Amino acid sequence: MIANGTTTVEIKSGYGLDVETELRLLRVARRIGRETGITVRTTYLGAHVVPPEYADRREAYLDLVCDEMLPRVAREGLADAVDVFCDTIAFTPAETARVLAAAKRVGLAVKVHADQIGDTGAAALAAAHGAFSADHVEHASEDGIAALARAGTVAVLLPGAYYYLRETTKPPVAALRAHGVPIALATDCNPGTSPILTLPTILNMACVLFGLTPEESLIGATRHAARALGLTDRGELRPGARCDLALWDVGSPAELCYWLGASRCAGVVVAGEPR
Repeated sequence: MIANGTTTVEIKSGYGLDVETELRLLRVARRIGRETGITVRTTYLGAHVVPPEYADRREAYLDLVCDEMLPRVAREGLADAVDVFCDTIAFTPAETARVLAAAKRVGLAVKVHADQIGDTGAAALAAAHGAFSADHVEHASEDGIAALARAGTVAVLLPGAYYYLRETTKPPVAALRAHGVPIALATDCNPGTSPILTLPTILNMACVLFGLTPEESLIGATRHAARALGLTDRGELRPGARCDLALWDVGSPAELCYWLGASRCAGVVVAGEPR
């Protein structure tokens, strides 16, 4: 990722679904930031899915997330935000609202996996809770998108997951544009649905699959991506901003989004220091 221009990365838990494994994942994520020298933002995603052993005891798993995991995550300073997968195959809006409220009680920012599989009203729910971002949003309704705009919540599009899952419903890009919702892009790199490591690949996919312009894609991977993580000190070139730079051997944003399979990254600068 660093070799292809990434200087800030979000790492989520959500693949343990028990107390000790979730905490270990977040500790490892924090360590990656210290050892690589780039910024790592950690997000607790204990409410990813209901683990099999809790299939008939959903409320008990939510108790574990809200009453045990979240307080420990906050107390140990392991996460910058809390995410919940709100969808037809994961958590209901009411269950999601419970976790988001618990996160805010312990002082953590929130975000939502929203309306990837179906329209459950998750985008509007994310907006109501002041979420940094609503991720996926393929099935978000017009009302949900309008709510995101009013709240200033960023819509994070994930073309890698769309491609790998062979989805057919694209995110409502035209509606997001019409309502002025900031559109961010991310790799969604994960072992189940998006084994993609490089942001330039995502820029290409966003243009080809979703119809974003090269300029929208570039802003989505920089300025709006920073905003989706609650970071206001980076993502654009301006006096006083953190000097994180990716230097590209290209002539235009269109050329940056054009190439696949070879890195055009000529250099990376992190906090003013060449890598």
